[in-house]
Amino acid sequence: MNQLPIIDIAALYGDDHQAWQQVAARIDAACRDWGFFYITGHGIAPARIEALLAAAKAFFAQPEAEKLKIDITRTAHHRGYGAIATEQLDPSKPSDLKETFDMGFHMDANHPEVLAGKPLRGPNRHPEQAGWAPLMEQHYADMQALAQTLLRAIALALGIERDFFDARFADPISVFRMIHYPPRHTASSAEQQGAGAHTDYGCVTLLYQDDAGGLQVQDVRGQWIDAPPIAGSFVVNIGDMMARWSNDRYKSTPHRVISPLGVHRYSMPFFAEPHPDTEISCLPNCSSADNPPKYPAVTSAEYLLSRFADTYAYRREETA
Repeated sequence: MNQLPIIDIAALYGDDHQAWQQVAARIDAACRDWGFFYITGHGIAPARIEALLAAAKAFFAQPEAEKLKIDITRTAHHRGYGAIATEQLDPSKPSDLKETFDMGFHMDANHPEVLAGKPLRGPNRHPEQAGWAPLMEQHYADMQALAQTLLRAIALALGIERDFFDARFADPISVFRMIHYPPRHTASSAEQQGAGAHTDYGCVTLLYQDDAGGLQVQDVRGQWIDAPPIAGSFVVNIGDMMARWSNDRYKSTPHRVISPLGVHRYSMPFFAEPHPDTEISCLPNCSSADNPPKYPAVTSAEYLLSRFADTYAYRREETA
């Protein structure tokens, strides 16, 4: 087992129940054995990815002062630009060598949930770059729809209602992120990794990575294996919240990014998360007399906020 499964999900866009069952079974096995897999047949067009990459390269190439006009550390709802060393995913290593743009489910400043100060609710903070905002908002909506298609397959595999997750992911706190990893110039700088070893906090991550490579996943033996770019695919992985929700039926697997020497690397993860008030407690059919529920119930917002504080210094300062 030194290669992640590759699953064609095109059947999930049809109404052949047997084909749905087959894809759902493959996803279920990948989530149990690896916590990671590739998907193809997902319907996100190559032209969309090219447009996003061009926009990301133009944005990150701007002067720092321009990018900091939407500084993520100056927002209450975690949107905008994160400068290099804002994150530290592996506490035993230096801060991560990357810069980021984060956006979420847009709510106007006068929305009742925003006025009430609900965490992780608010307007997106887009740069003034021409065409940026409509491109990003459309892609966010399309990635949320793709994530919920995968979640319907997971529900089918678990033997629960296929639409179980639909209402629980309405008005989600999902995050779309663009990441730029500047080139490393010396082999010794590998100690400061593009992204230190970590598991994702949330439910399901869908990742586009460019052709620079560098993503590594820890296998069941504890060995790091490469997860190289595959044209037309997304890498999907289970996060800690879904592992908890499934009573550890599904794995949240450590992974890291070793930025290649001398090249820029761009990636675009979509972190699919539920509505903030969704209760994360043991899913149906994920416990038994021999395997009782392991974790107390918690809302998705409570869980994510507790994890953010571990990674972002400015969040630790806010909660101190």
